Amino acid sequence: MTALIPRPRSEPAPGVVHLPGWLDTAAQRHLVLACRDWARPPAGMRHTRLPGGGVMSVRTVCLGWHWEPYRYLRHIDGVPVRPLPTWLAELGRRALTDAYDHPDTTCDARPRRYDPDVALVNFYDATARMGLHQDREERSTAPVVSLSLGDTAVFRLGNTDHRGRPWRDLELESGDLLVFGGPSRMAFHGVPRILPGTGPTDIDLRSGRLNITLRESGLAAPP
Repeated sequence: MTALIPRPRSEPAPGVVHLPGWLDTAAQRHLVLACRDWARPPAGMRHTRLPGGGVMSVRTVCLGWHWEPYRYLRHIDGVPVRPLPTWLAELGRRALTDAYDHPDTTCDARPRRYDPDVALVNFYDATARMGLHQDREERSTAPVVSLSLGDTAVFRLGNTDHRGRPWRDLELESGDLLVFGGPSRMAFHGVPRILPGTGPTDIDLRSGRLNITLRESGLAAPP
């Protein structure tokens, strides 16, 4: 569906690019169906337990490498993590090209080659949140590619030094692409709230938000 008021491309911080509506309806539907398949056990979607004993409100399934605070593993409870599909890695490479290959780009953070080998798929229901954090378990400094599906999320983009201000809140709608790399690769970021009932009705996701983030781990694959 075409937006009543077009949302332009923006660069909210150096190395951060927001492309609204980057995924069309067919691509969104394809990703939702894929996420539904990845969410099934074994090694399916679950709430991650934090070192202090708390449980994250989002549910997560990983591809390529399994993330747990604060490291990457190849197995979940003895079950191998699902592989990262080739087509999803290629989608990540296309995302980087579209984000940074623009005449108004002020900071092109593209690496010479982008080989994402891990994806975190997070599902947010109406009450789920994500506190401000850095994506720092990766040994690679390649950009992070983030794809949004379903309900709109308020995405908080902070600074690289601490969790406090300054920060900027962006609304990420279904189909939006957000890339952050370069000087902002280690920016604190989070999701303080979801806006229920704002997602499209034609992508087979009745409620909630799916977020797919692609990264380069920088880790060597086991033999």
